Amino acid sequence: MRIDAYNQIQQIYGTKKPTKVEGKKTTTTSFKDQLLLSATAQDATIAKKALSSTPDVREDLVNSIKEQIDNGTYEVDVEDFAGKILEKYSGLF
Repeated sequence: MRIDAYNQIQQIYGTKKPTKVEGKKTTTTSFKDQLLLSATAQDATIAKKALSSTPDVREDLVNSIKEQIDNGTYEVDVEDFAGKILEKYSGLF
C-alpha cells in the first residue's frame, strides 16, 4: 500500500486533523417564554372558573320540589306542559 497516495488524496480534499479549541466561549442569553392572552381569552378563563365553582344541581330548588311531591301539593299546569311538548316536537317534523 502506498502511503503517499493517501497524502495526495488528503491534500485534494483539504482534510486536516481537527485542531483543539482552547477555552470554550459561552454566551449567556436569557430568554423567557411569555403567554399573552387576549381580553376574550381572559374573560373566558374567568367564566370557566366561575362555572366550575357553581354546583351542577340547584339543591334548594330540587329539595322544595321533592317536599311538594312528598306532601302531595305539587301540581303541574297541564296547558303549559302540553304547550312545551308541542313546541319540542314541532321542530322535529
